[in-house]
Parts: sequence; C-alpha cells; structure tokens
Amino acid sequence: MGGILFHGSDKVIDNPTKAGGRIHNDFGQGFYCTPDIELAKEWACSKEPSAFVNHYSFEPSYNLEVCDLSGRSYHVLNWIAVLMANRVFDTPHDITRKIKEYILSEFLPDLSGIDIIRGYRADDSYFSIAKSFLEGTLSVKWLERALRLGNLGEQVFLKSKRAFDALVFISSEPVDKSIYYPRRLKRDSDARKAFSQIEGAGMGADGLYAIDIFRNKIKNDDPRLR
Repeated sequence: MGGILFHGSDKVIDNPTKAGGRIHNDFGQGFYCTPDIELAKEWACSKEPSAFVNHYSFEPSYNLEVCDLSGRSYHVLNWIAVLMANRVFDTPHDITRKIKEYILSEFLPDLSGIDIIRGYRADDSYFSIAKSFLEGTLSVKWLERALRLGNLGEQVFLKSKRAFDALVFISSEPVDKSIYYPRRLKRDSDARKAFSQIEGAGMGADGLYAIDIFRNKIKNDDPRLR
C-alpha cells in the first residue's frame, strides 16, 4: 500500500514517532492516520484551541505486513479483542472479567510481526458499542450492524519502524474548527442515534452473545462469526 495519508492533530507533526502516541489507544502506541482528508480534519478538532491536518507521503520500499481488521480474513471479534487489549475496559463483575479474558485468549490476532493495522476507529460512540457487547446487551450480529451504521470511518495505524520509515512529511494546514468541529459532533451523534435504534433489536433470544461465546467456548473459526 502507498499514497497520501493524513493525520489530524492540535499541532503540526513533521516528525511522527511511535513514542508520541498514547499507550491506551485503539491499537496501541503508534501513529494513527487516514487516507480521507475530510475525516482527518474532523479528527483534528478537539477541545484544544488549534487544529491542523498533516499531510504525508507513504511509499514503502518493501512489502509491509498489514492486518486489515475490516477484511475477510478477520471478523468483528478480532477487532473487539484488539480493542480490549489496548483500551481500558471497566469489568466490575467477575463474569465480565472472565468473558474479556476468554475473548483475548481466543480472538486476539498475533500482531507481533505486523507493520500496519487497518480497522474501525473506536471513537466514544464505537467504544460504547463495544462495551455493550461485552456487557451482554448486544449480539454479534447486531454488533456488526451497529459498526457499519456508525460510519465513523477507518484508520491506518503505523506500528513498526519499517512503517515509520516509509512515512514522509509533506505539509500541514490549519483546520477551520467552525466547520469541522460541528461535523465531528454530528458524525458521533449520528452513530449514537443509529446504535440506540438497533440496541433493542440486539436483545433477540436467538442471537449469539458474549456470554454464549464464553460458556460454549466458541473458537475463532466458528462459522457463526462470519
């Protein structure tokens, strides 16, 4: 993969490093980008006073190992497992903690040799969807449907030194927060509305829930997860 990638931030980042990223982020500590400049401009808008979109050329000189969590080789529980391995999930009940441990043991992909991860961005609304699944109020089928309806976009996560070596800063530009901050809020609001509309349907008796996956020791290759 190659081309132009964008990163939204409250500052110019002309020399991105892995150490500059937050540890408890969706896919771990690294650098998060998107090929969609409009999406990057929305992500740049936070409570900070400034906002910038940084432009990068991404041209690897050799093949990089890519884990595409939205691709056919993976299913939604792989994405959930990666998220659980990196984000902080509150598990106040013993059964919830055991379910989380089982999902991590069975569905977490081996990312040790991976350079790049592609997948859904777990903004606040997506994170609440993931928590609802873990807490047993959303089935696997409706979890997948909620993620598609949310339309929060996908991110490209640079994980390894080889991936960082292929990234070259081009330029940055300020983002008009009066335009893009409302767009960010609307995208999040739309995702929450879509989720609330289907949450009740996700409680059907015939669904496959987190507790079923734990009790029945469902494995990663189970056809019901595809």
